[in-house]
Amino acid sequence: MPRKPRQLEVEGIYHIVKRGVEKRDIFLKPQDYSRFILGLEFCNTTSPTDLWSLVGTVPTKLKEQLQERRRTKGSFLVEVLAFALMPNHIHLILREIIPGGISLFIRKLGGYSTYFNKQYKRVGPLFQSRFKDVPIRNDIQLHNAFVYVHTNPVELWESGWKEFYVRNPKTALRKLKEYQFSSFNDYIGNETFPSTISRDFFLNFYGNEQRCHQAVEDWISFKARETQLGSEILE
Repeated sequence: MPRKPRQLEVEGIYHIVKRGVEKRDIFLKPQDYSRFILGLEFCNTTSPTDLWSLVGTVPTKLKEQLQERRRTKGSFLVEVLAFALMPNHIHLILREIIPGGISLFIRKLGGYSTYFNKQYKRVGPLFQSRFKDVPIRNDIQLHNAFVYVHTNPVELWESGWKEFYVRNPKTALRKLKEYQFSSFNDYIGNETFPSTISRDFFLNFYGNEQRCHQAVEDWISFKARETQLGSEILE
């Protein structure tokens, strides 16, 4: 039975999750993350791209195409508001700006499989067939999505993160700032991927970079307080 087409609203904002098939890792080394982040910018156009057919470091031809893409801008498919890449899945916050833009954008990003399979001499699908999309309808959901996406990497060094267990909140925040594969640093004044994301939306939502930082810090601190409370109850 054919699946129903997605009904995503133009101007709607969505939290998108895309996972590796069978939960396998889709990024094996820093170069893989960097190539995918480049894809977030390079695939955000109605024009075709040969980004994924090239392996290794970014060749001169691709650099020239990227420079031209940045000069001409072209027709965007979506606004990329935030992202975080994890070893076996990705989180994106996207705004639909043309009909079908998000679906086409995710489909073009799926071409990363071509790069990955050539790089590691494998065959077959890399991603699960469907991406998850959660519509964001109000300010509470916007805030929750922003902090959830940007703190997702904490689970890489805090094994109990999903269960509200945080051993060292200060270390968690420090490592989060050191994590290279999300848009968090762009929102706290450490410009990293200025050509990839549309910062204005969340900067206007929170008011400034300091409040973006505070939103994430508060969420880590909240989980740390829950950890402390749980420990006191058990004593």
